[in-house]
Amino acid sequence: MFENEVQTRAAICGTGCLLGLVLVLAHLPLLLLIVPIAVLFLGLVADPEETHAVWYGMLNTLGIFDLTALTNEERLNYSDKRHYFWFGEVGMAAMMAGVFAVPVGIFLAGRAEITLAFIGAAVLFLPLFVFLPKIMQQAMKADADAAIEAFGKNEQVKRVFWTLFVAMAGLVLTRVVDPVTAQQVVGLITGMGG
Repeated sequence: MFENEVQTRAAICGTGCLLGLVLVLAHLPLLLLIVPIAVLFLGLVADPEETHAVWYGMLNTLGIFDLTALTNEERLNYSDKRHYFWFGEVGMAAMMAGVFAVPVGIFLAGRAEITLAFIGAAVLFLPLFVFLPKIMQQAMKADADAAIEAFGKNEQVKRVFWTLFVAMAGLVLTRVVDPVTAQQVVGLITGMGG
């Protein structure tokens, strides 16, 4: 996989462009264009070995990364790129959690106020973000210990979880104390207010 550097860069850049086009055609908030721009940027500047490390992190989250398939030289090389591996893990965990949380938020938005829908989706997202990858790895009987030994423990998941938790707690508190302010904050985040 990823043997040809030009094809790899073209695939990543194409993914970023396609994702950006989908977001624009779906009339989603322009703030979300940060994601495809980041993908496009990575396709242009990232070293292919860094791309591999991100890919292996994504596969590890799904429980389908086999560390034994790497040679000792590759393991040593990729262990120096552990932050990219962790980025892949965090990104895939967020995508998997979002697959469930976003439809719930859309469903709730039709039945409740947008603030409550956003908070409800975020409350669902947080436990899924943490526990869904672990369930996937157990179901696939992945050797998580070997990945932790090679790449170290991913502390980014804790940072993302606590950042989102504090933000959601702040929104809930603001909602209780001052509903107008909460509506403005959620409107700014979702691109529907201002």
